[in-house]
Amino acid sequence: MSMSTTYSIRLMLAGLAAALLLGACSQPPQSAAPSGAPVAQAKTGAGEPQEGHAAGEGGAREIRMDADALQAAGIRTAPVEAGVPGEQVRAPGEVLDDAYGTTLITPRVVSLVLRRHVRLGDEVAAGAPLATLTSVEVSDAQAELRSAEQEWKRVSALGREAVAGRRIAEAKIALDRARAKARAYGLPGAAGGDASGQFTLSAPHAGRITEDAFVVGERIEPGRTLYRLVDESVVWVDAKLPAGTVGRIPAGSTATIVAGGARLSGTVLRSAHRTSEATRNAVVRIEVPNADDRLHGGDYVEVFLDAEGGPGTPAPAVPNSALVQMDGETVVFRRDDDGAFVPVPVRTGEVVGDATVIREGLKAGDTVVVEGAFEMKAQLLKAQLGEGHGH
Repeated sequence: MSMSTTYSIRLMLAGLAAALLLGACSQPPQSAAPSGAPVAQAKTGAGEPQEGHAAGEGGAREIRMDADALQAAGIRTAPVEAGVPGEQVRAPGEVLDDAYGTTLITPRVVSLVLRRHVRLGDEVAAGAPLATLTSVEVSDAQAELRSAEQEWKRVSALGREAVAGRRIAEAKIALDRARAKARAYGLPGAAGGDASGQFTLSAPHAGRITEDAFVVGERIEPGRTLYRLVDESVVWVDAKLPAGTVGRIPAGSTATIVAGGARLSGTVLRSAHRTSEATRNAVVRIEVPNADDRLHGGDYVEVFLDAEGGPGTPAPAVPNSALVQMDGETVVFRRDDDGAFVPVPVRTGEVVGDATVIREGLKAGDTVVVEGAFEMKAQLLKAQLGEGHGH
């Protein structure tokens, strides 16, 4: 065979191979999907729905789920409701002793403790003895009072016929001065017993001993606190609220205190007229009848307050569970007219109980996801990542 013939055959074979290759490439690729398998539909917002994945730049911006899929995922929707004029505000609170029912038990003169009659934690009745002390100054006051009483009795018995009026007046002044001095020392205004210098501090009202800071035999200076006596039948709760909310809590309104599963009712006494520079919060003080001695000073509780409505049209509110974070924004999943769920950025306001006020982004009547918002977010992220592709 000549060289020219061989060369022609090679050209024919190369052309045939090229034709076969071009024919194979012209056939479209086929992919199979299981018949009847559920697929999520995602939409970019600029084109038709793309089944099984997010199409277009930026990923899916909405997601579709039928009623069965929503129920299986535990997702529930509800219409947005407008706020009501009266709202319930939740705030942290701290229990305080009622200062109007608290007394510091202190001696008024330099004294020495002889014995104690009660201990820390004891409940005492009004007038119960608390501690017995002794003092030189008290002994002098007791002697002076006894002497003044005796002199007054003597001149009074003699009468004005035997005693000059001036002497009677002096005796009366001396008695009044001795009684005033005794009362200033915390003694009764009448002499009793001897001038031993001993005296007993008594409970001015019923309550519980919450502080006990001395030992028997200790020298006590005037004003030094021996006991702290607290009437715990009523306590105070200080609730901390944003300064803008405090003005909506009227004095005399009802408050609910939750502590350890128990719910107690209280009454708002007043709101603070000063805002904390550090936290920008203000304090609302609540008076709470302490049934069954449930609350004690220093306890932390949860407070629910009835707030008056603000000016203007009430803003819509959604359950706290409806709010999720996406791309650094707070969003709510809203159902559009065509049934698709779209993440809508919102501007939130106050937290009112288990709901959050929405300042911008929603209106009353919008249908939103109120339970299962995180599951809805996961479904949308799956669509944006392209899960469900058949290739």
